[in-house]
Amino acid sequence: MQKTTSSIFTIAVLVAALGYFVDIYDLLLFNIVRVDSLTDMGLSAAQVKTEGEFIISIQMMGLLIGGIIWGVMGDKKGRLSVLFGSIVLYSLANIANGFVHTSDQYALTRFIAGIGLAGELGAGITLVTELVHKDKRGLSTSLVAGIGLMGAVAAFFVSQNFSWRMCYFIGGGLGFCLLILRITVFESGMFTQTKKSGVSRGNFFMFFTDARRFKKYICAILIGLPTWYVIGVLVAFSNNFAREFGITETVKPKVSTMFAYLCISIADLLIGFVSQSLKSRKKALYIFYILTIISIVFFFNQQNGTAAGMYVICAALGFGTGFWAIFVTMAAEQFGTNLRATAATTAPNMVRGAVPLIFLIFNWLQTVFSSMPHPYVTAGWVTGAIVMSVAIVAAYFTEETFGKDLNYVEQ
Repeated sequence: MQKTTSSIFTIAVLVAALGYFVDIYDLLLFNIVRVDSLTDMGLSAAQVKTEGEFIISIQMMGLLIGGIIWGVMGDKKGRLSVLFGSIVLYSLANIANGFVHTSDQYALTRFIAGIGLAGELGAGITLVTELVHKDKRGLSTSLVAGIGLMGAVAAFFVSQNFSWRMCYFIGGGLGFCLLILRITVFESGMFTQTKKSGVSRGNFFMFFTDARRFKKYICAILIGLPTWYVIGVLVAFSNNFAREFGITETVKPKVSTMFAYLCISIADLLIGFVSQSLKSRKKALYIFYILTIISIVFFFNQQNGTAAGMYVICAALGFGTGFWAIFVTMAAEQFGTNLRATAATTAPNMVRGAVPLIFLIFNWLQTVFSSMPHPYVTAGWVTGAIVMSVAIVAAYFTEETFGKDLNYVEQ
């Protein structure tokens, strides 16, 4: 069997990081060009809001479905098959995205892109966790996430210099360039050994046939919910919240997203060292939960604030939710080699796929609090309280996985 390496600087780590960079560029591009692109297509301000929520939800549903497809394929056919197949699909979808002229066409291409984007992170993290020594894999996965999340920052600066259609063409082109680099990466030795053993691989239903395994899987998903509550609701619609807070200056969601992801990237690099220092994944997670809660409190106390203040708080929110690397690493470490790619790929995409549900709760709460002075704001912080409470309870029941030996299978 191929031996693990103690170095966190390997070709596999580099390619996984660059793959996630392109993935995040494409994933967040709609948030960044949402207002400009929908306005350019002739939609009114009210339609931009409603259609924007709808298209984000459709993209996330694509991620949810794609997460299952690519996760199963990663355990059945290999981690590399996902890294090649997913990038081809989302690169083609993003090129097609540059040609849309209606919101329905937009939603369709984002749905297909979502399916493709779903495979990138889980397969990359799974491959890295199996190739890097157990004492260093937290650092290597943090490196993957830290570099990868800068893709959102790149998407912002590209959007500042090119039309929204060209931004999608560039995303598709970056994907095909990355495809060439993928040729240099070798398959995981753990997967190759498991493939030869004849054990059942990539059986998604195995998560639901054993009570202990089911609890681990559900908790692995729920601990990641705060990230997409923050990005999908607070940051993506920071312009709407700004108006509710009485901020008279223009707040641009794409700027909020850029600042948030710049700090998410920094935090995701940092959390690997925090986890390494504490010898614990869960303690590091709790620290960043606390930072997220503090940032949410500041977010909802911006009455008569400024655009600059909103951007600073979005940056703080991003830093607080910079636990994505640890979250996905924990999902990979919870399960045996025959289910690892399925878990690591579906868990983050279940979180992304929960965005429509978070929107449903958010919108429903607006009707519940409709008699209050600011139902939009009240619904926002109550939704956040629900999401954070669920995540903290899930983290409490999650097993510690720091230093865990991953060379085993699920029976």
